Amino acid sequence: MIPRGLSYDEAMRRFRWPTPERFNIGRAVCERHPAGALALIVENADGSVRDWTFGQLLDASSRLANALAAQGIRKGDRVAVFLSQGAELTISHIAGYRMGAVVLPLFTLFGEEAVEYRLANAEASAIVTDMAQLPKVLAVRARLPGLKTVIVIGAGAHGRDFLDWNLLLAAASDRFATVDTLAEDPALLIYTSGTTGQPKGALHAHRMLLGAIPPVEQWLSHWPQGNEVMWTPAEWAWIAGLYDALFPAWYYGTPVVAHRFAKFDPERAFALLARHKVGVAFIPPTALKLMRQVDRPYERWSYDLRAISTGGEAMGAELLAWGRETFGTTISEGYGQTEMNLMLLNSPDWFEVRPGSCGRACPGRKVAIVDERGKVLLPGEEGQIAGWRHDPIVMLEYWRNPEATARKFAGDWLLTGDLGRMDADGYVYFKSRDDDVITSGGYRIGPGEIEECLMKHPAVAMVGVVGVPDRVRTEIVKAFIQLRPEIAPTEALKAQLAEHVKTRLAAHEYPREVEFVPELPLTTTGKILRRELRRLDAERKARTP
Repeated sequence: MIPRGLSYDEAMRRFRWPTPERFNIGRAVCERHPAGALALIVENADGSVRDWTFGQLLDASSRLANALAAQGIRKGDRVAVFLSQGAELTISHIAGYRMGAVVLPLFTLFGEEAVEYRLANAEASAIVTDMAQLPKVLAVRARLPGLKTVIVIGAGAHGRDFLDWNLLLAAASDRFATVDTLAEDPALLIYTSGTTGQPKGALHAHRMLLGAIPPVEQWLSHWPQGNEVMWTPAEWAWIAGLYDALFPAWYYGTPVVAHRFAKFDPERAFALLARHKVGVAFIPPTALKLMRQVDRPYERWSYDLRAISTGGEAMGAELLAWGRETFGTTISEGYGQTEMNLMLLNSPDWFEVRPGSCGRACPGRKVAIVDERGKVLLPGEEGQIAGWRHDPIVMLEYWRNPEATARKFAGDWLLTGDLGRMDADGYVYFKSRDDDVITSGGYRIGPGEIEECLMKHPAVAMVGVVGVPDRVRTEIVKAFIQLRPEIAPTEALKAQLAEHVKTRLAAHEYPREVEFVPELPLTTTGKILRRELRRLDAERKARTP
């Protein structure tokens, strides 16, 4: 833990990452805590609630680890977890870590092809899922000869192609000796969002958790303070949901709320905050934007969040201002990616939060703006955001992909593929993904700034901006806009929105095309799929004479 009272500059000078030779995530987040301490509060879709203690999670993870071992799963084997938030998901992770296996998280929104690709690429030996997802697994299992074990929650009996969770655990011992893993041993195989080409598996070591703890402490304003309840609507198949919220909380033995909303509901989210007395939360920007549409929530629910963190997309001044009004605290933005989580943070109690910036380097972390060869650029110069490759939070490699691994690094730097700049005080300003840059009339335009500008218009609920082909300018800016429910789409409104940007940013940045859409395509982590917007634009124009 970073000593309280240190200034940011002092912490950057003095703090060093303590990484022991031996470390196991499962032992750190569960096994070492008092058996009777509250660990998990599960709220189901029907409103029922069940509490879990660390002792109950430890017993269940021991049973699952023994059951997997009896099926032939050994250290280093990949165990997929295809579940939504809940106790069974966490038990599967803890069991996998404790037995030295490599856990493979899968989003429940994945379709058959996405599931098949990841299971095949990872050569997964086992999967834990439920009845809702089982048809997807069975549909592709014949093409997955390495997948020997399928464990299903809610089946009620063993089937020809799967084993029932309850029967399996009931027959297994609740005692299991955690494997003595090295901090460098693989623990997690988590796939990138796949914005270009097939997703790549980022292989992380047990030490990754140790790299996550200090930044989360400062991201949540000198957390933990007491036994604050943690909540995140982020899926626990996303590295941020797992390692920016769930496991850091359990490292310190603090309770976490799990929810099972069929679809994110902002009003239910506010009610959950009040009902469970949530003290700290990680809420992605997409969820914040939806919650912002709830009128005067502080008059309807009695919630009291001390600190809120967010990440995944750039935050603008408007969301920051709304957060202060709604929660009475400054939302702390952070930045990272699957391959190197938690690179940058904002910490309102520690240093000034500058609108438009995704923060400064996390304590003990080295971040720079570099060119494609890894040369560090001067303040104000634009280049790739990069992190020091020797940091404990950096992935070991892309799974069985040495070429992609080599391209990810330049010298001692991990290249994020994101363009940005750093000012003289170390604040980093994200511009865009390298492949999202719009080239128009000789200008290079990042979509993030335009999206933030359009979000300030009272008619706009969400927006995605891309470049589309143009014979004269190479590309022009196009905005896909999801309006607030009470707003009617009109041609006059399109012109008004274009003028809104033209008068606030620059003449070359305004959207020359505006299209209203009922909803925007998002990745499973809530990021706008700009490549999908470009595809939709191309298909529609191809059909139009």
